Amino acid sequence: MAQTSSDPGGGEAAPTRIPCVGAVIRDETGRLLMILRGHDPGLGLWSIPGGRIEPGETAEAAVVREVREETGLEVSCGPLLGTAELPGLAGAVVDIRDYLAHLVPGVAAVMTAGDDAADARWVSDAEAAAMDERGEVTRGLLAALRAWGA
Repeated sequence: MAQTSSDPGGGEAAPTRIPCVGAVIRDETGRLLMILRGHDPGLGLWSIPGGRIEPGETAEAAVVREVREETGLEVSCGPLLGTAELPGLAGAVVDIRDYLAHLVPGVAAVMTAGDDAADARWVSDAEAAAMDERGEVTRGLLAALRAWGA
């Protein structure tokens, strides 16, 4: 474990935690919204929209902001589906909270990849499974979504 601050007691300090959110969004036909990561972590892998929670921001507000920045779409944040902890850089822990999100009705928006998303698309469950088998999806994402009933 990497030490992140000095501890006069001689023990190791707790790792830095990076709070993040993800948005699980399905269209009217049941397809899942996925983005292609344009930057690390996960450069070149497909995932769901999401990212860091900014200081002073609620998780729900971060979901709405991240989806808008990465896809141009407006959503409302629904319930928490599940959480995951992933290893980050320099011993940090990435603390991810994935929420169900819904497209805002009556808001016409063109989906456009932006911010750190290189592409965005709707994929069927079969397409997502095939992408996962080819190693194109963030490791463990689809298994977690299935476990959460999403």
